[in-house]
Amino acid sequence: MTRRNLRNSALLGSALAFCAMGVSAETLRWASTTDPQTMDPHAVNSAPVLSFLNNVYEGLVRRGQDMSIEPSLAVSWEPLEDENGWRFNLREGVTFQDGAAFTAEDVMFSYQRASDEAADVRSWFAPVSDVRVVDDFTIDFVTTAPNPLFPDSIANFMILDKDWAESNDAALPARDAENFATMNVNGTGPFTVASRDPGVRTTLVPHDGWWDDAQHNVTEAVFTPIGNSATGLAALLSGEIDFIQPIPLQDVEQVEGRDGFKVLEGEETRVIMFGFGHEHDTLLYSSDVTDANPFTDPRVRLAAAHAIDIASIDRVLFRGKIEPANQLVPAGISGYSEANQDRPAYDPDRARELLAEAGYPDGFSFGLKCTNDRYINDEALCRAAASMFAAVGLNAELSTGPVRDYWPQLREDDFDMYLLGWSPGTFDMEHPIRFLMHSQDDEKKLGSWNFGNYSNARVDELLPQIQQEIDPATRQAMIDEVVAITQEEVAYIPLYTQPLIWAAKDNVDLTQRADNFFMLRWVTVN
Repeated sequence: MTRRNLRNSALLGSALAFCAMGVSAETLRWASTTDPQTMDPHAVNSAPVLSFLNNVYEGLVRRGQDMSIEPSLAVSWEPLEDENGWRFNLREGVTFQDGAAFTAEDVMFSYQRASDEAADVRSWFAPVSDVRVVDDFTIDFVTTAPNPLFPDSIANFMILDKDWAESNDAALPARDAENFATMNVNGTGPFTVASRDPGVRTTLVPHDGWWDDAQHNVTEAVFTPIGNSATGLAALLSGEIDFIQPIPLQDVEQVEGRDGFKVLEGEETRVIMFGFGHEHDTLLYSSDVTDANPFTDPRVRLAAAHAIDIASIDRVLFRGKIEPANQLVPAGISGYSEANQDRPAYDPDRARELLAEAGYPDGFSFGLKCTNDRYINDEALCRAAASMFAAVGLNAELSTGPVRDYWPQLREDDFDMYLLGWSPGTFDMEHPIRFLMHSQDDEKKLGSWNFGNYSNARVDELLPQIQQEIDPATRQAMIDEVVAITQEEVAYIPLYTQPLIWAAKDNVDLTQRADNFFMLRWVTVN
């Protein structure tokens, strides 16, 4: 049967699939603060997009409920015998949601698409030197050096149907614009998008031809973005929605005190931090320093770090639920540097001394850009930080806005200091080194989220060695060196690890993963 004929076989409704299973039909209504800005899995490398689309698209591998890597569109993988890289043995009999057959041709196309300059996820493929289709269900990824982390690093690399994308003029992703894949989907995953009204409502229904066994009983999932936390909580408690992520920390007791509702708490692997415009010659938003950028001086960056009182932020904004961060991954993540656990203490006097040493005894003004709908209490955090900065003479002109406008501003270097949260996709310290610490290098696909272009030659030199080193002690020593360098230079100001605070009706069973991804395939509405 041809790919085109297979398309015509995908006409049965989702209700038939569930009748065959003997499972009752259930609608799940859920909300979050951030609407995924695109349905294109290669256009935007952000958690709201990747989390949502992991319900629709699939990769060669996927993460299980415990975050471990498991087979998905590849049934197995092994290192190449005579060269560096990995062979993936693909799953046969898989169809896309329009009925087209999945083959290695689609993997090759998706690799070329996702590694293109137009893609926001191209850094995933920095170690790749070649990709070869061996046959319809075997594909090799050749790497420039041994890369034991590569299968883990592509857990969110989602596969598109080559014919579908090309026939709809979506051969390349549209990161800052739109094309057919921005609004439409055709994956192999457990759900497909039945309708979408961006910023208002998106409805998903099961993919009745999904290759895997369904562990859910959801026959319709309706997602509504609700930016205002009070409105979202009211919608949950009134019964308009069944689940929301996150809820304000101050509302946990209220939800727990209501019959029929529950709160799910955990710790995300995401570190919240402030970044700087390291390569900016001047400040963009200063009223008193117009011919220089004081943040190019590490003493000024350290002064900003000493101005932050994490204990007060925890007590006032987060009710004791955050863990202070000292590096760009939380403790427990592979590669976490036990040798570099200290963070700059809250010390406003030392902050003023450092500013004076750097030539700014009276401080200066600058622009601080933050989101107001991306991270828990993000706007409140930035307002608190601005007050703390002001106490030592760093007068922040705070600007907040929705995340859909925020990423383009950062890519256009439109900031002096900015807020960022980062969760390591490989659950290894190599991930933030590759994305946030390595110098921006479009040719090598490195530093793609290093907006301020922090650059250190030794860090750049160590990254490929870290990626290929197999001996744990040797590898950790190199990571320790990178962390020590970036801490000494105050490349970023790590603040804390973000908590996970979800709320749901008692009759909804779901899985809360440490990456804050919400997977419909594990939801049961009782």
